Order: sequence, then C-alpha cells, then structure tokens
Amino acid sequence: MADRKYDAVLCDLLTGLLDSWTLWDAAAGGVEPGRRWRMAYLQVTFAQPGPYVSYEDLVAEAARMEGIPDAAVQALFDGYGNLKPWPGVPETLRAVQAMGLPVGIVTNCSIALGKKASAAVGVDVDAVTIAEISGWYKPNPNAYAAGLAALGTTPERTLYVAGSPFDIAGAHRAGMDVFWHNQAGMAPGDGGAPVVMDARRIAPLLDFLS
Repeated sequence: MADRKYDAVLCDLLTGLLDSWTLWDAAAGGVEPGRRWRMAYLQVTFAQPGPYVSYEDLVAEAARMEGIPDAAVQALFDGYGNLKPWPGVPETLRAVQAMGLPVGIVTNCSIALGKKASAAVGVDVDAVTIAEISGWYKPNPNAYAAGLAALGTTPERTLYVAGSPFDIAGAHRAGMDVFWHNQAGMAPGDGGAPVVMDARRIAPLLDFLS
C-alpha cells in the first residue's frame, strides 16, 4: 500500500521470537545461573567488533566466565531443536505476511544451530540471515545490512523486532525503527536507543503495522 510506512519486518531470533531463556536456564541448572550465563553470552557476542568467530566458542567462553560446566554447554546445544516460540509469535508473523509484508530473521547463530532455531519458529519466513554465513555478528551494521539485503528492502522501510536491549541500539544505528518484543522482561540498556513500542507480547506489532 502506498501509505504504508514499512515494506518488511526483520526479527531477532533467539530472544525476539523464541523462548530460548527456558532452555538456557534448564541447561545451567536453574534460573539464576542460566540468566548470568545468558547475559555473559550477550555481552561477549555483542562486543565482537569484527568478522564472525565461532558462535559455539563464544557460548562456551561465557559459560567459563560464569563457572558453568562444559556438560551444560553441550546440553544447551542439544536442545536447540526443541526451542519454542513465545506465545503468539507464529500467528503474528503469519498475519504480518498476510498483510503483504515479508518477514526475515537475522541471528548471531551458527549455521547448524541457526537452522534448528529458525525452524522452531514454526513459520515459513521469507529470509533467514545467519551470522556464520554473513560473516558478521550483530550489532555490527554489516549483520543487519545482510538481513536487509536478503529481504530486498532498505532500513528506512523496515521495522526491526528486537528481543534484547543489546540489539536495539545496533538496529537503530543501522537505520531501522525498532519494536521491542520484551517477553524476557529485560531492563533497558544504557544509552536509551529509542523504540517505537516496548511490549511484553508480540501481538501489538499488528496494531502498529496496520
């Protein structure tokens, strides 16, 4: 439609669309160690300034930082095929596509884990951009640019669905408006990059796009 603000929706995978937090908690043996491990992973991964290095190595590095045993790391990787979408995610993404807007995913995962996780969303999305293929981790602008290229859209015409405050600033710097699907209940990060909506459910995305 000529008066529509956005031509496409690009999404974070592991926090924006999937409840990967439950898996991390289970692998770590509890909520508290799981959350510490996950936050360490986010800090390590989003601090990567340059090209891709092994996702699995970064997860293991974060585990060592928090005293998480190697067996927990393997349990985490083994569970990626059993990830579940947050409530309402499949229905909402299909409704977005029914509006004529393509939906893409950009993830910091490896190829093996990214394919498992993206399949767990339960929606045939229009493009999946995996860091091991693009060569860049978010929040490097090249990571988001690869996702936009896969969708054939521009940052000004794309709404980004972020899952964590680490992702918000990067997507904003890449030129996209950001909808924060904050199912994980994370606190805003430093810097206060703006979002068009901060929602604990994804369904309000449809109202915003309408």
